[in-house]
Amino acid sequence: MFDNIDLSLVNWSRGQFALTALYHWLFVPLTLGLSFIIAMMETIYVRTGNEEWKRIVKFWMTLFGINFAIGVATGIILEFEFGTNWSNYSWFVGDIFGAPLAIEGIMAFFIESTFIAVMFFGWNKVSKKFHLASTWLVAIGANLSALWILVANAWMQLPVGMQFNPDNARNEMVNFWEVFLSPVAATKFIHTITSGFVLGSVFVIGISAWFILKKREPVLAQRSILIAAVFGLLSSFVLIFTGDSSARQVARIQPMKFAAMEGLYRGQDQAGLVVIGVLSAQRGDTINIKNKDFIFSIEIPRILSYMTSGSFDVFIPGINDLLYGNAEQGVISAQEKIDRGRIARQTLADFKKAKDNGSREEYEALKAKFYDPGFKEEYFRYFGYGFLNDINSIVPNVPLTFYSFHIMVVLGFYFVLFFILFLFFAFRDKLGNKRFLLRLAVITIPLAYIATMLGWIVAEVGRQPWTIQDLLPVVAATSHIDAASVQVTFWLFAALFTALLIAEVQIMFKQIRSGPKEGGK
Repeated sequence: MFDNIDLSLVNWSRGQFALTALYHWLFVPLTLGLSFIIAMMETIYVRTGNEEWKRIVKFWMTLFGINFAIGVATGIILEFEFGTNWSNYSWFVGDIFGAPLAIEGIMAFFIESTFIAVMFFGWNKVSKKFHLASTWLVAIGANLSALWILVANAWMQLPVGMQFNPDNARNEMVNFWEVFLSPVAATKFIHTITSGFVLGSVFVIGISAWFILKKREPVLAQRSILIAAVFGLLSSFVLIFTGDSSARQVARIQPMKFAAMEGLYRGQDQAGLVVIGVLSAQRGDTINIKNKDFIFSIEIPRILSYMTSGSFDVFIPGINDLLYGNAEQGVISAQEKIDRGRIARQTLADFKKAKDNGSREEYEALKAKFYDPGFKEEYFRYFGYGFLNDINSIVPNVPLTFYSFHIMVVLGFYFVLFFILFLFFAFRDKLGNKRFLLRLAVITIPLAYIATMLGWIVAEVGRQPWTIQDLLPVVAATSHIDAASVQVTFWLFAALFTALLIAEVQIMFKQIRSGPKEGGK
């Protein structure tokens, strides 16, 4: 795999980062969605002067504050891990990856931290309009934080706007706007924040439904459900649209991830879309040409080809095509990519040797290769493959990716129906009689968290083994540290994050049971 690599270190580092990221994402989407719902509610309060709206705003704002505080703690740890556990990655692309994270800290987080104090403690100390502006700025700041983090993540999926510098073996940014305006970044940002909007809306409806079931706070519950259902329904439509756009992009730039998402082992013309299916292969297996990809499936013929390209006849490469190649369809085998990647790595090694030996002519000739478009296209674009020995290492966990993707899609359409039902009965003032629907709303809260977690599993597990698509595999990205130290911090973080989660849930439940304070005090 990689020279002298400690696979135990790699696996524990991956586990620790996944642990931190998943716990962090338990808090982030609620912050993204609830912040805008609160801002909309406060806008109504300022425009109407109705004190009941102020009372409603302050109740949801308290829950937002509890969630926000714990989310910040996990986010800080996550960013530090790039330096502690992934220093090779940070060295290789730090000039690019660090820029959006720095902007996030300087601009977006600054906005949040500045105005959140006014948002919570500025009642009756500043004007209504200034307080409202502060609430909106907190919501905008929270989502701008997500923007810059997702720009960085999108670059890992599609590295653009950079040039490799062989003198220091680092990738350097040459076009900030190409990184920032990457189509992957735009789609990923909108899709991710709208998933937070949907979760925030489900959360508000679920808590409000609980109040109705308990015959408490009918005005708060009814008004909150109306705001959240409208916001959630509109967000759901955007979520589905951007999800479709994202899948098209994945088919083009990450064909192995796409094949895993669809459970497609053998490439097909006029490929059908599997709506429901049970895979016949296990992780790491390849499908023999005589076998079927699925034990059971319900498929819509030809739709997958059309959805990815606009044509029913386009060939969609499968996992086997990407592993072994398909000359007829122009698909290069994984072994060919590995061979080209090794040529790129050897060229870099020869360059360093010429530099150390003072061979100026050879040094200049080899350096020019890294700026030559032909060399970059034919060899350097597969640089990361040069670290791999086994072609099967480029296949992600297919069952986990496939089932996560399909469950996420089903839940996405379920949320649309969920919001429509609540809007319909809320407008007709009949929610009090729909106890099954109200109980379903409470149960739907964890489903919203599951859906957003599954989205990240598809995005990150599906692109393994890459930290940077085609340029740097996970095995080459870790720090040179002792695996035991990562194991210790893994369990420390697991205990800490679990304690924080339990604390948040307990505080949330206590606050919800207490309900809003009288008079909005």
